[in-house]
Amino acid sequence: MASQDSIAPVDPAAITRALAPFGSSRMLPPEAYTTAEVFEWERANFFSGWQCIGRSADIAKAGMQRADRVGDTTVLLARGEDLVLRAFANVCRHRGHELLPCGGEKTARAITCPYHLWSYRLDGDLFSAVGYDEESAFDKSEFPLRALPLREWHGWIFLDPSGAAGSLDDHLQGLEERVAPYSPETLVVRGSHEYVIEANWKIIVENYQECYHCPAIHPELCAVSIHQGGENWEPSRGAWVGGWQELQPHAATMSLDGHSDSLPISGLTDLELRRVDYIGVFPNLLISLHPDYVMTHRMIPLSAGRTWVECSWMFPVHATEQPTFDPAFAMDFWDITNREDWAACESVYRGLDSGFAEAGPLSPSEEAVYQFVTMVARGYSGLPISALAHTPGTSTNERVST
Repeated sequence: MASQDSIAPVDPAAITRALAPFGSSRMLPPEAYTTAEVFEWERANFFSGWQCIGRSADIAKAGMQRADRVGDTTVLLARGEDLVLRAFANVCRHRGHELLPCGGEKTARAITCPYHLWSYRLDGDLFSAVGYDEESAFDKSEFPLRALPLREWHGWIFLDPSGAAGSLDDHLQGLEERVAPYSPETLVVRGSHEYVIEANWKIIVENYQECYHCPAIHPELCAVSIHQGGENWEPSRGAWVGGWQELQPHAATMSLDGHSDSLPISGLTDLELRRVDYIGVFPNLLISLHPDYVMTHRMIPLSAGRTWVECSWMFPVHATEQPTFDPAFAMDFWDITNREDWAACESVYRGLDSGFAEAGPLSPSEEAVYQFVTMVARGYSGLPISALAHTPGTSTNERVST
């Protein structure tokens, strides 16, 4: 049985309605999006387990170190001489001083605390403690940095700050076959934008998982993709939701006129060259797989009504080496589409925060939203989010990416 601490401060009856079978369920109640109490619960529960914290290429060389905020704490990443990336609590074992300030980075052969100069090898073992050399009772091996579970997966860095979230393979179960054909680990980032959105992080994910709104606010997207076409992937035991959408016959990719200034990703099938896949990895990574580039949205919730989003575009190396290569064809298209979505998400948040909103129904074309909502609702109940209570069949739902 789940402990009381693992139950979210959300009306149980509202959670039950969200978990009802698709077609009769309701969205999460407004307080799930707007209250500080639920936000803090989510940080302590959803954002304490596996989550994406960046790209391997950003910390690729031996000795590179970086401190990042993850949930309500900071962690230290360090690339060892063996080129293995490791994560540690950003806390010196002497007096608790931060090893690097949050957001700080450096390259060095050791991890050194700036307070009293205790120094650790890049694998976390203490090798120098100033002033303790003559202390025979002092054993350096008793004071390694606290290691945290970290995995690199197709060029993304995933971290479990709790150390108790189980296997990343279980978290991503069923996703390898969807992502592997695009070889994201071989692609290079050639552009990124940062946004701060005045909306709850779940609203952004829900917007990403449907194209019911596309005819109303996305004329550019509808001009190059078939918003009624595509299917959702069968729900799996992994903590993700996904599906795909067809391109219009004239379009080679998602751009303002359908043209590409890149080249196709090697090894894709004819079907993959004519569609865009949209995958939401719980809780904070959205992966959009195009024939010629991969786009991601990585989210960090800042408060119940504020979310930082990093949007990045990755291209095949052989395309970036072409003299005609220019990432603007993809970046300009999605910056327009992003801003259309952000305005909608912010309006939804204001409506939910108005005091008048109630949990609404889901349309037949919002099945993927339902899959995400039930993940959240199960988590709120203290249950594993990937242990699906309901397994709807594949449908021909509309899809969209933010």
